Amino acid sequence: MTARILDGKALAAQVEREVAAQAAALTARYGVSPGLAAVLVGDDPASVLYVRRKAEAFGRTGMRSETFHLPASTAEAELLQLIATLNARPDIHGILPQQPMPEQINPRTVFERVDPAKDVDGLGPMNMAALLVGRPRLVPCTPAGIMRLLEHAGIEVGGKDAVVIGRSLIVGRPIALLLLQANATVTMCHTRTRELAAHTRRADILVVAAGKARLITREMVKPGAVIVDVGVNRADGRLAGDVDFAAVAEVAGWITPVPGGVGPMTIAMLLRNTVQAAEAQLRSGKTV
Repeated sequence: MTARILDGKALAAQVEREVAAQAAALTARYGVSPGLAAVLVGDDPASVLYVRRKAEAFGRTGMRSETFHLPASTAEAELLQLIATLNARPDIHGILPQQPMPEQINPRTVFERVDPAKDVDGLGPMNMAALLVGRPRLVPCTPAGIMRLLEHAGIEVGGKDAVVIGRSLIVGRPIALLLLQANATVTMCHTRTRELAAHTRRADILVVAAGKARLITREMVKPGAVIVDVGVNRADGRLAGDVDFAAVAEVAGWITPVPGGVGPMTIAMLLRNTVQAAEAQLRSGKTV
């Protein structure tokens, strides 16, 4: 194996320490600790696990996390009423509607109703627009985590050819914008892209968020490239990324493992966004 590992687990622990210090300072100054409301509709096993891990991380950093677990049959109007209640609560500084949601609920409608100041997932229209125009406020957690990983490893982004596979609002589009703002030349690929390998083979930085196990093979990777694998899939009874890790690691320069790469950084950036949101609200006097 020649590739160096982009260790998200180790960096996430460092971010947690930073956030814990910020949270303690806010608590000492204002007498209230930053608080998150996680909203989970239904019993998707992965979502239940993610919410639990997020709550544990908040506990480790001295912040508060409340989970609102609603049945899968919950009507959209009922969920929107809960969002309105949480928007009005001065002790809640961040609101996290967990995806996926049941089919009767439109996630875009939900994120549109979250107060932009409390939109710690960065997926509401105002935070997305701020990112688009190059004035980011609360940035989507997974893309923010990817950029922190690259920065921590000392990987120069400016002038590089970056290829992003996947165009979701959660990962693909925002990471493309962040890479572009860091002066990379960015190509976005998706399900309608023809000759995918022709794009991936010229990528200095390849971000894969396709949701298809081991989509990227060794032959599709430029020697020495930086490979960021966002995928979490089940294959042969085990967790697998969107990249064939063992084979690609033989030619790549850097690579994220699955698990232990991007995942821990996503939670770390949620912590960072929440303490950032709390600080802004406490400073402005919009909370207790």
